[in-house]
Amino acid sequence: MTIQQTLKELGLTLPQTSTPGGAYVSVNVRHKIAYVAIQFPILNGEYLYQGRLGREISTEEGFQAMQLCALNVIAQVHEKVGFENILGLNHIDAYYQASDTWDDAPAVVDAASQLFLNVLEEKGKHTRTIVGVHQLPRNFCVGLTSTFSLL
Repeated sequence: MTIQQTLKELGLTLPQTSTPGGAYVSVNVRHKIAYVAIQFPILNGEYLYQGRLGREISTEEGFQAMQLCALNVIAQVHEKVGFENILGLNHIDAYYQASDTWDDAPAVVDAASQLFLNVLEEKGKHTRTIVGVHQLPRNFCVGLTSTFSLL
């Protein structure tokens, strides 16, 4: 089954890819590694899930936001590299902004990890880093970067 068929079977649709918000590219390929710039919970140009986890954004909403970030990563890879050129996902870096008392980051980041495993199957195995930050651009609650090995 192809990645596109898997997406369809899971009831997922890839969003339109967003453009960089600065002087960089969305996907940079060097030596058979694709580096995907930070993706935020943006759906077809609409900014979603803005605020702090544990304050304005619930853990469940954070999970949905992180899943959207992962879909945006997949959309960028599909558009800029092509699914047929993916050897596998190497690593993700997940960023979040939260209230001082919120501590469910692993549960939120699992949304991305599970999506990558469900969509990419064996190619979706990866390592990850979770980083809490004071502020993300546009007050997004989460953001996600990734690297892929290419054939």
